[in-house]
Amino acid sequence: MKSHFQFSNQQRSGIFLLFVIIITVQCVYAFVDFSEGETPVESKELKSFRKELDSLRLVEIENSKPKIYPFNPNYITDYKGYTLGMSNEEIDRLHKYREGNQWVNSAKQFQQVTKVSDSLLAEISPYFKFPDWVTNPKPKTKSYSELYSNSNTPKTYEQKIDLNKASAIQLQKVYGVGEKLSDRIIKYRSKHKGGFIADVELSEVYGLSAEVIERIKNDFTVKTPRPIKKHNLNTANRDELVLIKYIDYEVANSIIEERTLREGFKSLDELTKVEDFPINKIEIIKLYLHL
Repeated sequence: MKSHFQFSNQQRSGIFLLFVIIITVQCVYAFVDFSEGETPVESKELKSFRKELDSLRLVEIENSKPKIYPFNPNYITDYKGYTLGMSNEEIDRLHKYREGNQWVNSAKQFQQVTKVSDSLLAEISPYFKFPDWVTNPKPKTKSYSELYSNSNTPKTYEQKIDLNKASAIQLQKVYGVGEKLSDRIIKYRSKHKGGFIADVELSEVYGLSAEVIERIKNDFTVKTPRPIKKHNLNTANRDELVLIKYIDYEVANSIIEERTLREGFKSLDELTKVEDFPINKIEIIKLYLHL
């Protein structure tokens, strides 16, 4: 080991110089300030930067939370109710209510059924989505009497319009009578000089249902019937009877035979007993007969 610590004069001078340099550098590092000074930062920019960072952090926290999408509370499952914060008892109450084929139609009704707390209801009710027919119910359709009648009291004879003088526009005010039907009514009226004989002839107009005819008769009636020749049912011969609408020679012969057996008809309704008589047209036929 002795040989490692034996130095020449030149080596000793070099070691001494090395120690001097080391000590000098240490002193300079200890006592000399090498800082160049802090870079000035404006406080407004710093605050704005911190605020932006805080907002981004809040957005990230919000995005990391479980999202709740709009849902119909009537279909809450056990798992869904658990994630919403409902207890087992509250979920069971809802399921029991639904088993009776009953529906929850509002947030208030949901709380009445499940008995959830006000705080939980306030938290989850904004996500309730009920069907459109619940949230936006259609207005109740008004009945015919509400739409087309001023009152439920039938109109008097004086208040009604003469069917033989009514215009197409007046007829179209009746519910169920459009341009086509009003045109058919007027054409039928014009086909017979003098118009209708009686209200019952409305049944002869093609396309008019019994309900529409009743509505027409509520506002219109025949006040100026066309003149026609009436035949005495108990004295008319076959040639006179066949002039009546819907009576042919066979029916005329059957009427005369029935009249003979009965020794005369007592009422026009007895015609329904005649063989092959067009019963569905009896009201029209009766317009041309009398006793």
